[in-house]
Amino acid sequence: MGIFLWLLLVVVLLVWGTVRWNLHPFLGLLLSAIIIGFLASLPVSDIISAIGSGFGSTLGSIGIVIAAGSIIGEYLDRSGGAKVLANKILDTVGEKNAPLSMSLTGYIVSIPVFCDSGFIVLSALNKAISKRAKIPLAVLAVALASGLYATHVFVPPTPGPLAAAATLGADIGWVLILGLLVSIPVMAAALMWAVIRSKNFTIDFDTSSEKTSTAIQPPSFTFAIAPILTPILLIALKSVAELPSAPFGESFLFDLFVFSGNPIIALLVGVGLSFLMVRGSKDTEQHSWLEEGLKKAGIIILITGAGGAFGSVLRETELSTFASQFTDMGGFGILIPFLIAAFLKTAQGSSTVSIITTAAIAAPLLAPLGLDSAIGKALVVLAIGAGSLTVSHVNDSYFWVVAKFSEMDTSTALRTHTIATAIMGVTGYLTVQVLAWILV
Repeated sequence: MGIFLWLLLVVVLLVWGTVRWNLHPFLGLLLSAIIIGFLASLPVSDIISAIGSGFGSTLGSIGIVIAAGSIIGEYLDRSGGAKVLANKILDTVGEKNAPLSMSLTGYIVSIPVFCDSGFIVLSALNKAISKRAKIPLAVLAVALASGLYATHVFVPPTPGPLAAAATLGADIGWVLILGLLVSIPVMAAALMWAVIRSKNFTIDFDTSSEKTSTAIQPPSFTFAIAPILTPILLIALKSVAELPSAPFGESFLFDLFVFSGNPIIALLVGVGLSFLMVRGSKDTEQHSWLEEGLKKAGIIILITGAGGAFGSVLRETELSTFASQFTDMGGFGILIPFLIAAFLKTAQGSSTVSIITTAAIAAPLLAPLGLDSAIGKALVVLAIGAGSLTVSHVNDSYFWVVAKFSEMDTSTALRTHTIATAIMGVTGYLTVQVLAWILV
């Protein structure tokens, strides 16, 4: 019990430092690792060793993947590919189904693109559709925001799920497959809220300041979607190839799928395809896109490594012994990581930081909770993702992106977007819980 209380104290201090003093998560997680190590009376040499090994092993598995995913996202953003996807989906489902269109667009775009960036890129399109189709902007804003959020916390190669999978030792392929499954009802629940309740909110907005497109020629739909779907397909095929039933045997095809489905290779293929999206831009301009993508990836990589260091120190403590008292929870053990992530998300605002921190805390709990199988680890990643949705409010940068770019006042954003994220989080947990009862 003592180590649990110390951990609770350290987490509260981490949240307080982040919120009150704007402490960067990278430094906060490293300081937390050191503090919990001393409070747990670990030898100094063990603390240092755990921090170094945890940081290195975590980044060794996903550092390149995060960097590659960030590059794909930057090219999709700058080339106009995100808007191409939105327009194609809108043309397919029709203006009357514009909320579904924007939700699906967000769902696809947010797999490689940060949800904040995706919303900013598509917000002007949201306003244009609202004006043209006479659909309340609040409906479209919540639909787009929730679609973006659904894959942001559940589907690799978004950094949060990737980091959690690395920390917990979960197979990225299973996280991807199950994440796509869980994210569908989550998105659908938020879409229902947007259509049924958000239509009651009126937003006056001005489209006179919207910018026209640049000289860059947007890619075709095929070129825009290829860098997103190809890595997903390759990673999924690798997981299928490695099933106990060995559907591809041990042939050349098996080796090909295992190699190309490795997340590093799959995302590098996506990077290569993203280069094909661009027409009409200068080489120097594309080079700046590449550098910007790597800069964005660098911050996430460092935070992820620090989360791995924190988890490594926790594994050296007696936290797993304390957690063994909860083994009689059976299938309800998935509730613990969900609640931890929800607490951290609500307290400090960042979904990614919530996911990374919770994964570090949950790592020693897997075996005691009976969730250390391949499927169990993947479901814990998704339970953490569901918690990190719950809830987005005034301390979350994404809340303000949705509010300001949709010209909502704070009250309207709280009564539309915030409630939607609460619905998404609970729906996500219930879906993961049902899967845990069936599969674990």
